[in-house]
Amino acid sequence: MMHTAIAFLLSLFVVTVTQAQGFKFSNEDPAEKAEKAREADRQVGVQWLLATPCKARIKNQRIMVLIGEERNGLVYASQLSYDPHFNAINDRLKAAGLRTYTREEIYRQITQAVIEAYLRNDTAGALNAAKRLAAQYILRGVIVTQAGRNRIVNVNQVSVSMDFTLTDTDGRLISQASATNESFAGRDTTQMALTLINEKADEVVAKLYSDYCQKADAR
Repeated sequence: MMHTAIAFLLSLFVVTVTQAQGFKFSNEDPAEKAEKAREADRQVGVQWLLATPCKARIKNQRIMVLIGEERNGLVYASQLSYDPHFNAINDRLKAAGLRTYTREEIYRQITQAVIEAYLRNDTAGALNAAKRLAAQYILRGVIVTQAGRNRIVNVNQVSVSMDFTLTDTDGRLISQASATNESFAGRDTTQMALTLINEKADEVVAKLYSDYCQKADAR
């Protein structure tokens, strides 16, 4: 009888241990899990837009990319200062299969003054310059960067907003895309601003690409 009771207790102990080993507590933070889910959804959306059918003839047309940064209500487009901003968009457009000009090709044909005038909505000069460059489309991008000290947690904070407009050389609107991003930062707020731009650049370019492939030929 006692042996039977001991055997029963041992079997019960084995079952209990086995069940305990199969049961695991999740240490993942709910907010982190939700963020991962949002990121996965974002990537699916980006890939879906980049899968938009695009005729070879449309892909072979040239796009002139002009990007500047707005500070205190004025737009600046220094060639050296904004190369990283330019590359963040231009490189992704090329990776998607579109034809764009390098920064050097643009500046060989168009003066700094004309570029800045176009970025400030004086379109006539830049449209003529685009035709001299043999570009069929112009992508105008303005990035607003704000950096300051968050007094509540006493750390630097950076926010960026991006607005892009794609038109043909007759001024017809093809696409508009925008995005915002923000984060706390260390001492190098400029690098953090570029990080934030790169984090949103995939979405912006995917939207521009999809619209371009669908609307560029509708003349």
